[in-house]
Amino acid sequence: MNREQDLYPPIKALLERQGYTVKGEVGAADIMALRDGGEMVIVELKLRFSLALFHQAIARLKVTDQVYIAVCKPKGRTARRALKDNLSLCRRLGLGLITVREDGAVEVQCDPGPYAPRKDKARAGRLLREFERLQGDPNAGGATRHGLVTAYRQDALKCAAHLAEQGPSKGAEVAQATGVATATRLMYDNHYGWFERVDKGTYALSEAGQQGLTHWAYSWDQPN
Repeated sequence: MNREQDLYPPIKALLERQGYTVKGEVGAADIMALRDGGEMVIVELKLRFSLALFHQAIARLKVTDQVYIAVCKPKGRTARRALKDNLSLCRRLGLGLITVREDGAVEVQCDPGPYAPRKDKARAGRLLREFERLQGDPNAGGATRHGLVTAYRQDALKCAAHLAEQGPSKGAEVAQATGVATATRLMYDNHYGWFERVDKGTYALSEAGQQGLTHWAYSWDQPN
């Protein structure tokens, strides 16, 4: 489908099967549908998701609660994510969502209506724990995810700093000295390549660890 008009026939057919009288380009609405005794339905058409499409749909909510947006069903590697994210946004805004496949098949992804999502307590708990563990404020808000300082990285830096000062040490000693209760497991996993196992339960700082201490020194040695 190359034009917004190509979306009109299959969506009109869908609404007519449900008993609606359907007309295109009524005032500012791309599609308007009426059924005896029912509230008007408005559908806004675009080939793909856009901020302008959501703005148009929100404006139509001033005249009816039954507002849908309709787009060509996304394709490609990121299609599923794009559909999921925009479906969530439609639900948040109280909008319906219709997608049209290349073969003309119409899929109603959601209908308009109030939306009250349940809070994800597990995810909220993870955020709170990360907030509490993170020393200082090492990341600028809005920075890219690559290279962010996490509480895990700060714990690794504490372990690395101890080894740099004390030399090869047992995990229990590092945990006690640094306050990183998971020090042994952290050094064993060696996520950043900063540690070398020199004996059972004993670790030393690798060359990469020395470089890590230099590169990330600013990110953890600061007050809470």
